[in-house]
Amino acid sequence: MILTSGEVERIQAQAVAEYPAESCGVVLTREGERRLLACRNGQNDLHARDPERHPRDARTAYYIDPADLLRIGQLEGEGFAVSVIYHSHIDAGAYFSETDRRNAMLGGEPSYPQATYVVTSVREGRVDGMAAFRWDPAQRDFAPIALAVNGVESAR
Repeated sequence: MILTSGEVERIQAQAVAEYPAESCGVVLTREGERRLLACRNGQNDLHARDPERHPRDARTAYYIDPADLLRIGQLEGEGFAVSVIYHSHIDAGAYFSETDRRNAMLGGEPSYPQATYVVTSVREGRVDGMAAFRWDPAQRDFAPIALAVNGVESAR
């Protein structure tokens, strides 16, 4: 299972509520326990501080707020694993962009190779679709996978 139906509802509601900014967050798991942590997108802060270095604002990029990164690290220290990393695309499709790929990598390797990345498309303030992607070591790239909700897979 990638997401529960309740998690899908929460992720979609967050994406709509934060439109026209990208939303972001994670789902962490530990022995059957699941925690969805909706995160603050700090991309506007980065853009305001240094627009040359960070030319994109929250409408076209996301950066998980450092306070949320600390909380994720604390939960990992308690035995949770990052299972899902999600964000939204604004007035664009639910695809894994080159920027998404670059941000998911560290030193040529995925930062979270076991995590599923979920992208929600929000167009004109309404959810237009969701898609899931996972690292494929054979392809050395992120590949689309069926989005399983409550153990039931949807078409790719």
